[in-house]
Amino acid sequence: MLIDSHCHLHDREFFSEEAAEAALSHARENGVEKIICIGTDPKDSLAARDFSLSHENVFWTYGIHPSEWRSASGVSQSQLGACWRELGAEPRKDGREDSGDKKCHRVSPVAIGEVGLDYHFGSEDKDEQIKLFNEMLQLAKDNDLPLSFHVREAFDDFFGVVANFPEVRGVIHSFTDSKKTLNKILNNTDFYVGVNGLATYSTLPLPPLDRILLETDAPFLAPVPFRGQTNEPAYIKNIAEWLAGKLEMSAEEIAEKTTENVTKLFHI
Repeated sequence: MLIDSHCHLHDREFFSEEAAEAALSHARENGVEKIICIGTDPKDSLAARDFSLSHENVFWTYGIHPSEWRSASGVSQSQLGACWRELGAEPRKDGREDSGDKKCHRVSPVAIGEVGLDYHFGSEDKDEQIKLFNEMLQLAKDNDLPLSFHVREAFDDFFGVVANFPEVRGVIHSFTDSKKTLNKILNNTDFYVGVNGLATYSTLPLPPLDRILLETDAPFLAPVPFRGQTNEPAYIKNIAEWLAGKLEMSAEEIAEKTTENVTKLFHI
């Protein structure tokens, strides 16, 4: 079994309803049996939740992307929590639902994300981003949920902020930084690292297998041989096969270990 730990299949800006259904079928044909739809603002998180509730083995997260900090501007932490609960979310203190009901399980997000810091287009709004990031970390801490981190050209501040939340767990989504930064993640945190289609056509450093989560970030970052096309969860298989060749392992070993990693972090 393979799992796509980060995609945006619920986003109608990129996938029509028909295209999303076709992508889900294609994913299952290629052994991708579970996917996580990632929220990027309160409205988008609601869409991710609704898509999850309509499909088996689809899960969702609640998050406010750093570029969307204005959607939370002037909102207190208590208001953020109330907004999160309005989505139908309930605390998952041990990462699981007590009832065993699969639909009930999917009412709650499996993580807070994607959240973090992004200075790629400038850091003029860094104070606002850091404020929001602290609020998202506190929300994750209060509800004992992992996080999906978006960090781009902002790792110095990222490490400084998360140091105040030593108990949080999560994954650095779509890592695109240096080997030095990767080593700092591996040595100073317990965070996993997201590996996606970028790895198949770049020289990005790779973490060890026991710290890798496979993701597509669909519709973005399609792997070779689909580079430049719309990405979809089915292409997790291509990323896994590429990684198997890179690490000189079997695709089955890659699937087994990365699925174990996703399950351990998100409890799905």
